[in-house]
Amino acid sequence: MPPMDRRLQLRYQVLVKSQMNAASRTAAGPSLLPQGTHAAAVTQAAWRFYNNPRVSLAALIQPLREIGLKEAAQSSSEFVLLAHDWSKLDYGTHSSKQDRCQLTHRSDIGYDLTTALLIDAHDGAPLVPMEMHLKTAHAVHSTSTSPPVVTDHHLDQLQPIMDSSREWNLPRRVVHVIDREADSLGHYRDWQAAEHLFLVRSNDRRVRWNDQSWKISEIVGHCESSGYFQGDRPVEYHGKPAIQQVAEVNIVLDRRHKTQINGKQYAIAGPPVPLRLVMSRILDETGQVLSTWTLLTNVPADKADAGQVALWYYWRWRIESFYKLLKSHGQEAEYWQQESGEAIARRLLVATMACVVVWRLQRETTPQAAETRRILIRLSGRQMKHKVESTAPALLAGYFVLLSMLQLLEQTDHTLDQLKSLADNALPFINPSGNV
Repeated sequence: MPPMDRRLQLRYQVLVKSQMNAASRTAAGPSLLPQGTHAAAVTQAAWRFYNNPRVSLAALIQPLREIGLKEAAQSSSEFVLLAHDWSKLDYGTHSSKQDRCQLTHRSDIGYDLTTALLIDAHDGAPLVPMEMHLKTAHAVHSTSTSPPVVTDHHLDQLQPIMDSSREWNLPRRVVHVIDREADSLGHYRDWQAAEHLFLVRSNDRRVRWNDQSWKISEIVGHCESSGYFQGDRPVEYHGKPAIQQVAEVNIVLDRRHKTQINGKQYAIAGPPVPLRLVMSRILDETGQVLSTWTLLTNVPADKADAGQVALWYYWRWRIESFYKLLKSHGQEAEYWQQESGEAIARRLLVATMACVVVWRLQRETTPQAAETRRILIRLSGRQMKHKVESTAPALLAGYFVLLSMLQLLEQTDHTLDQLKSLADNALPFINPSGNV
């Protein structure tokens, strides 16, 4: 896929800066930096970019993938996590978007977003989305050169992304992490046959353990009563201190799996799938069980113990935080005014680069990065919780103030003292005497 030409690259850079902001739901257009350009001209330039057929999604994902390769290469882990998830973009009141689709019930209208987010397997830091699909009523707009079709189920989108990940030349082995929507024996068989590593939260299904049929809940109960759970890793549960314990057993999935053929459902026999059942439970300070996860994985035990596997699944939450940053916690994507799914998909990739910039700043450990975060939080006007240094939405808000200040100082003839005088004169009622 050829890259964007120089003019489009420059426009892309300007648009990324405009997305370096915690957006307002009521904004009619992109955020404007003080560059001396008329607001209508900036809005029109953005409209042309997002509706330009020469700006392909495959080209827009390339800068993100390049960052992903570099970040993964710096990890100290043998593995890198690829979290897969789906999120709806609710545009129920946006009648100008003629390609909206029904997502769940009749009044749930908008687009369906699929994302594969790269996560550092060493420390759980979000790195970069490597693949994105946006499903509309008529098409799936995708960063893949072989996009899914509108009728594909969520789970049918997974293996093509898994297969594509081998073409990205990632320097670490990929473990695909998915929530329990992906607890599907037929798909496990396909992924196992393709030699993909995966980690999925399971439902309470029947499995074979010690040559007998057990429900997973029964295995959990047996492990609890037999002292299988070990460890005392300190964690937080709903903001309160708690303890995590883990246990694991080797199980086999050997039942028939269900599949649809020509609109009819059939039970299909297949080869047995040996997996590790990793159980994680969260206890409060009194020993009361607050939460239990049951996880299925084919990652070898000598490569990642039960505690590491449980931690990997815990880090899957990064993709949920990414969706919040795109929507209500930062970019307010569900209030964007672009009139087609294709234009929304382009803007999503531009906004994603702004998110990646913030993530990279958050994970930097240098004194300079720490000072930058401190300044951005001050500029944002946000108040952080106790012992929280920064948040991604606050850093976005601070970034835009900083970029605005820099452009204003570069492009104005006024000195800093003159700008200060202008600010003082604009608010005479605060300091009417002119004294501090």
